Amino acid sequence: MSEAPIPRTFTSAGPVRGHARVPGDKSISHRALILSAMAVGESRIEGLLESEDIIATVAALWAMGSEIGQDSNGNWVVNGVGVGGLLQPETALDMGNSGTSARLLMGLAASNAITATFIGDASLSRRPMGRIIEPLSRMGASFSVTPGERLPLMVHGRVPAVPIEYRLPVASAQVKSAIMLAALNTPGVTRVMEPERTRDHSERMLAGFGAEVGIEEVDGERVISVTGEAELNPHNMSIPGDPSSAAFPVVAALLVPGSEVVIQHVGINPTRTGLFEVLKQMDADITYENERDVGGEPVADIRVRHSALTGIEVSPEIAPRMIDEFPILFVAAALAKGETVTTGLQELRHKESDRLALMAEGLAQLGVRLKEHPDGLTIIGSDGEKLKGEYATPQIATALDHRIAMSFAVAGLVSAHGVTIDDVRPMATSFPSFPPMLADLGAIAAE
Repeated sequence: MSEAPIPRTFTSAGPVRGHARVPGDKSISHRALILSAMAVGESRIEGLLESEDIIATVAALWAMGSEIGQDSNGNWVVNGVGVGGLLQPETALDMGNSGTSARLLMGLAASNAITATFIGDASLSRRPMGRIIEPLSRMGASFSVTPGERLPLMVHGRVPAVPIEYRLPVASAQVKSAIMLAALNTPGVTRVMEPERTRDHSERMLAGFGAEVGIEEVDGERVISVTGEAELNPHNMSIPGDPSSAAFPVVAALLVPGSEVVIQHVGINPTRTGLFEVLKQMDADITYENERDVGGEPVADIRVRHSALTGIEVSPEIAPRMIDEFPILFVAAALAKGETVTTGLQELRHKESDRLALMAEGLAQLGVRLKEHPDGLTIIGSDGEKLKGEYATPQIATALDHRIAMSFAVAGLVSAHGVTIDDVRPMATSFPSFPPMLADLGAIAAE
């Protein structure tokens, strides 16, 4: 990312209309690379998200011995080192802004005979890693950490690691996945119990690569078991579009009058579609078309038409299935009729930024009536009226958070005079083509 901020004003140029594709799913892209690196032989990945977060994972896996490149068709080719075959990295592994890279790769390193130092940018270095350190320490890994259990930190892998049974204190697909990755090179069976279901890409993909993975329901909990000392087979796969990225053009189409858009080839894994379900409860016109299965993941084209939304009380139980999509939901709620109440969102205060505080501050600048609570926001919508705050074109602080930046870009489409984002560079974290896509759909003027 370049050093100087790049501000940009987003204002509507017309309805959001046409067909579009969003980048490959970020969660699946990370896991596809990691498991390909753990297989013996050559894997090929079509549609990999080529964002800064994913490149951080590519660079780290390369530093630990895996050969990764692209073929003449732009597909990514990974020659793996096999489970337990990671090499000692010669330099620190720079995770940039990617919490997923950091947490999953810490799990991978924990059961290999290496010592790896993890560093990140200023935003990532503020994010606590204690929830990862605790279970991996139980498995035998040791850590040299910065005060507050933050990056930079050093992981000292343990071989052989110790299989554990671990109940997630807080629903987290990243913590679950880190333990599962550590379990691959751990003798015996490691079990993770999750009281609330989180995204299950790791379970699906591990099974696809040939790992022995068990899933069962026990006393209302989901229990995932991984049998260690696994041998993974190389795999060819196609990455579906990221539903978290699709969320932004979906909400834009819902809010801008006259809009109708089809987002093609989007993953609709039920652990990831919480936002679409909540929007439907708010009377959104969203339909799935051409539903199919791609590499074990359900995929569809999503048709969205402009809708008059109604505020609701969002169940906190759905939060694990849409935790990254709450910022853009808050924008949708700002245009709805009546009150939208969200609770149980403490985790949003520990993402790339304090997303509750930043969204509350930015929406207030746009004249939205709201209340900020420790675990959520209550938003009173405008009933479709354009947003207009104290300043004609407010400048929004994004704190280097890609989802804050894109959420307020969408808000600019339904504001009276536009919204200026203080820095569009963070969009490259997950959706580098976001502004050009909006221009192609007619939503904003092309630069």
